[in-house]
Amino acid sequence: MKTILTATALLAFLAMPMTAAELKEGDAAPDVTQKTDAGEKLNVSKAAETGHTLVYFYPKADTPGCTKQACSLRDAYTDLTDKGVTVIGVSADTVEDQKAFKDKFDLPFTLLADKDGKVIDAFGVPKNPRGMASRQAFLFKDGKLVWRDLKASTEAQAADVLGVIGK
Repeated sequence: MKTILTATALLAFLAMPMTAAELKEGDAAPDVTQKTDAGEKLNVSKAAETGHTLVYFYPKADTPGCTKQACSLRDAYTDLTDKGVTVIGVSADTVEDQKAFKDKFDLPFTLLADKDGKVIDAFGVPKNPRGMASRQAFLFKDGKLVWRDLKASTEAQAADVLGVIGK
């Protein structure tokens, strides 16, 4: 029996967002570039080449859960950097929204403005229908994935990362 796709079904399929396969431990950091909260371009794979790099995803800047997650990392920033961790936050917000979020909460790390979803898609992070990223975190060491948290914590994000590095 043949299945016939209607034009509507075909258009719906073609409009589905294409995301990369889920990253697995040992995979290289995706080679993707996006603008930072300062409007400068940052290449994720280059940023993750040496030492530990945490790339964490959150749905929307300056919302309760995302603020708790970012402030967890801010409050433990000295401990993280003492362990050699570079922190990069990613959401589908604009450069202006990311800058305002960073300034409002005195965040000492880089935020990527992934309005077009290139970074979100490169990491295989699921999005809701409005294009917002799921809360996830990825830790790289010397460019290779060593840990991922597919249901990243809000208040304990920093403690989770420090626990992994302390192993």
